[in-house]
Amino acid sequence: MNKIIVGKPFALIRIKSNRFFWINTTQQGDIMRHLLTNKKGFTLIELMIVVAIIGILAAIAIPNFLNYQCKAKQTEAKSNLGNIAKSQHAYYAEKDAYTATLADTGFATKGTTRYTYTSTIAADSFTATATGTINGTTDTWTMTDNLTLTNTVNACD
Repeated sequence: MNKIIVGKPFALIRIKSNRFFWINTTQQGDIMRHLLTNKKGFTLIELMIVVAIIGILAAIAIPNFLNYQCKAKQTEAKSNLGNIAKSQHAYYAEKDAYTATLADTGFATKGTTRYTYTSTIAADSFTATATGTINGTTDTWTMTDNLTLTNTVNACD
């Protein structure tokens, strides 16, 4: 708050920053007029325009972010199915057959996973399946022995 202490022939003025200035009383009117008319800040319209711009940017960015987040979660299934396929091929090279038990191949996940992994075998082929729930939607990925990756139910669409 600006404060003026008047004495003759000078006045002591205190400005917001707690600085004091002595001025000639003949200049007092000019300084008071300057203090009262020199208002700095933003108008309500300027603030409303900034808020509208931020809202538009958020409306564009949030859906894209959620889609990228969903696809990043699906990367777990793709990566682990590739690892299952490699371990099945290694098991086949040693035993001349595929196995339905993933533990027999040496495949194991660490930490918390979003998907459950299963493997089914036929005569000389296997199909590894990853099933999980992303954003409340079931997401299913499969990989065959010829490394064909398919997504039968996509949670990110």
